[in-house]
Amino acid sequence: MNKFRIPRKTKKFLKKGLWLYPADEKGNSLMATPARDEEDFYAYKQGILRNLFDRKNSKQESKEYRQKMNKAVSVPNETLRVYVDEIFRKDLRNSSYYTLIEAKSHPRAVIAYYNFINAYILNQKGEESYGNICCLAVDRAKELLKKKP
Repeated sequence: MNKFRIPRKTKKFLKKGLWLYPADEKGNSLMATPARDEEDFYAYKQGILRNLFDRKNSKQESKEYRQKMNKAVSVPNETLRVYVDEIFRKDLRNSSYYTLIEAKSHPRAVIAYYNFINAYILNQKGEESYGNICCLAVDRAKELLKKKP
């Protein structure tokens, strides 16, 4: 039986990354080791695997992500109150709500307001990881509100 062998430079390149298969419907990806496993190597050759640390992919993904999250969306204040009540615990609701109201009219912090609304909408569609982004958007709004416009 022949041992699985690949060229030295290719093997060195493949060892430097974290290789993943495409995500399933829940967003989970399987890790691959194309430097050691023959099936993973053939998946790499076919272009199925992606490197988590690849700068080309991450730049394109982050551009798409920013376009999705920075989309200008405005909701009435009553609806915003409902969104905040569903995301935050009781002791943080009022401060978060007033921070977002203030960010809505601030030229720099309005991006954090848009991020909150878009992340909440995605969270309601079933993408649960966007709940954390809602909280991070409020923190970002607080930081941006401290700066002068």
